[in-house]
Amino acid sequence: MNIYVGNLPYSVTEDELRRLFEQYGDVQSVYVIKDRYSGIPKGFGFVEMGSQEEADHAIEKLDGHEVDGRKIKVNEARPRSHKPADSGRTDKPRSKPKT
Repeated sequence: MNIYVGNLPYSVTEDELRRLFEQYGDVQSVYVIKDRYSGIPKGFGFVEMGSQEEADHAIEKLDGHEVDGRKIKVNEARPRSHKPADSGRTDKPRSKPKT
């Protein structure tokens, strides 16, 4: 099961996050999300646990847990919503530039 972990300190590494969750079961993967241009962590990530029971236990124990002075938010990750390529566009045609 995939778990969302939010409000992470920007200094946290994937290894640190893995060690935190390994206390509650088999960790399949860990991803700390980083800005694609700067490489700076965005303060959230995902942990995939080996079973539903292990994931539920980790969520119960770690939601609100303090990491480097920040209370982390831990819950079941929701499926990623697909945004249409033209999201944010309106039906109004663009005005032509003045010449």
